[in-house]
Amino acid sequence: MILIVSHAGDDHAVAVLAELDRGGHPVALLDTSRYPRHAALNQEFDGRTWRRAIAFDGQTIDLTACRAAWWRRPQPYTLHDGMTHDVPGAWAALDCVWVNRPELDAVAHHKPYQLAVATRVGLTAPRTLLTNDPAAARRFIEELGVSRTIYKTFLATESCWRETRALRDEELTLLDSVAIAPVIFQEYVKAEADVRVTVVGPRIFAAAIRAAPAAYAVDYRMDLAGAQFEALELPARTTSRIRTFMNALGLRYGALDFRRTEAGDYVFLEVNPAGEWRFVEARTGQPITAAMATLLAELDAEPSSRRRK
Repeated sequence: MILIVSHAGDDHAVAVLAELDRGGHPVALLDTSRYPRHAALNQEFDGRTWRRAIAFDGQTIDLTACRAAWWRRPQPYTLHDGMTHDVPGAWAALDCVWVNRPELDAVAHHKPYQLAVATRVGLTAPRTLLTNDPAAARRFIEELGVSRTIYKTFLATESCWRETRALRDEELTLLDSVAIAPVIFQEYVKAEADVRVTVVGPRIFAAAIRAAPAAYAVDYRMDLAGAQFEALELPARTTSRIRTFMNALGLRYGALDFRRTEAGDYVFLEVNPAGEWRFVEARTGQPITAAMATLLAELDAEPSSRRRK
């Protein structure tokens, strides 16, 4: 059985589930927000083998039968009144192949770690300062110039999304607030296109994205409807480094963002281990949903002698 850890409102999970259903692959959707208040999780050892199952909303998922799992969009646990801490899950105990392993997925979400690994494997990254020191922020901005500085948050989530922002002169008076919470400052990379790279196991889908005319050039997502999308082939060296990067993070899936300069250089910005692809698929025709379903089906079918967590 294939397990998808997400929720019914996640269009990516629903689309992949439907693709697997059409292929005749047993698949279940697990919404972690049901646990523990609205779900019963049982793990039983009889002296020889383990049996694991979770029951909620009138259905029971046999976790023992899970051979491949997609850690897509896990939801916060719904705790009983009086409980203040998350309840430990049983994910690490499942004998399945993950896309992506939950603990590696969590670490890979953090941008300082991403940037360190990216530069170590040879990807180019912009000048960057990660700091909660207002004086260091001012020095960095003075060296680059206000017009060549952007800033963004350390961790963008589904519930708290922030676009990448170009620094403005009037915001310099707010730099003391950096002491309250750290900020990422980066050199603005002038580019002829943004490049979205979606890695699904061995397959890599790349698309050049150009912001709409007169739109916000720093972040094309601010006018997604007006942006232009075009499927493209990456240079062999860039592809090789992306594979090395993903292997170093331990990820089977990731959505990577680059900027392509007028000289043809690819500058790495970040990777989202749970990033979206359907907005790219809809505009380029790249079969990314089918690729994810195929990856999960192939992992589910691997013989036990070849399977790795």
